Formats: sequence, structure tokens, C-alpha cells
Amino acid sequence: MRIALIHALKHSIVPIEASFARLWPDASLMNLLDDSLSADVAREGRLTAGMTDRFLSLGRYAASTGADAILFTCSAFGPCIEAVVRELAPMPVLKPNQAMIEQAAARGHRIGLLSTFPPTLASMPPEFPRSVEIVPKLAEGALAALDRGDRAEHDRLVAQASRDLRDCDLIALAQYSMAPAAALVAEASGRPVLTTPDSAVLKLKQLLAVTG
Repeated sequence: MRIALIHALKHSIVPIEASFARLWPDASLMNLLDDSLSADVAREGRLTAGMTDRFLSLGRYAASTGADAILFTCSAFGPCIEAVVRELAPMPVLKPNQAMIEQAAARGHRIGLLSTFPPTLASMPPEFPRSVEIVPKLAEGALAALDRGDRAEHDRLVAQASRDLRDCDLIALAQYSMAPAAALVAEASGRPVLTTPDSAVLKLKQLLAVTG
């Protein structure tokens, strides 16, 4: 099975590849990265029709390579990804947090949504069912630390921010790049923690009827 991974942040690549290596090592992966997308949405402060067109182009290219499924790892672009889902149906096209959102909604009512990328806290909450309460929290400065190559400082700031979510049933880490901080977040907050990469890999295996 060839899985196309499409990224708007370079930091997403290592965590999702690690999840595949652990949970689905036989999958053949291809990575497409356009990190100008994350820079553009941060500058614009909103999603635009042009961004949707760029996502459609990336999706079409991935499909043209013979990919069996596409996984987007960029959590701030839900509506853009939904356009790709509609165009490429019935090909499995997964939004980055789709599987984790399903898990979170099944396990808790008050969900802490912890992010390092501000646009995600605007675009992602509407993807949750209305039956749950979302408590958004930005880990200030964490993404900048990761951009400097300081993973330890990133993880420290993420864990520190999670302390404000201790009254939630569980904490969902919005970015793929946050997954390595999960254990620190669980320790700092005392809450169960869900990450996106593992949930997404398992969901893809289910959609493609892969066993083992």
C-alpha cells in the first residue's frame, strides 16, 4: 500500500513516520511538503480560496502517483482538505485529526485542545461533535522553539501549558509535531493524552482493510 503524506510543517514528518514504523511498517510512504502553506495562513489569519486550490493540486498529484490513500498532517486546513476529500472520493483521504477527534469524543465530554500553531485553534474546534466542550489552549513559544531545533524547550512549554487543562476529561494534542511530548503532558496535567499520528495510522489501516 502506498500512502501519500502531505505536510504544511516540516516538523510533522518525523512523528508520523515513527507511527507508521511502529504500527504499519509494511506501508510504502511518500512525503509531500509545502511549508509555505503554514506561513501563508499564519500571515493571512484565515483560509483562502487560493489555499484550497493548492491543496487540490497536491491531492491530485498524490493520486496521480498511484497512492492508495492520502493523509494530511496539517491541522489548520480542515476546509481545504474537505475539498480534496470530495474531489477524490471514494479514495480514502484523511484529515490529520479525524481519527483522534473520534476517539476523544468517545472518551470525554470536556476536551482540552492543546496547540502550538494559533490558526489550528480557530479551524479545528468546529470539527468536533457539538456534544463535547472544547477548551482551547496555545502553548506560547513552543513552535518557535521547535523551529530553532530545540525539541526539549518545545516539549517543556507544551507540558507547562497543559497544566491549565487539568480540569478537562482528557487532552488532545493538535499538531503531529507535539506527539513526542505526550508523556510529559500526561505527567504535568495528570490527564489522559491523545496524539494524532497513532490514531491516524490505525484509522488508515481500518479504511484499507489491512490486518496485523
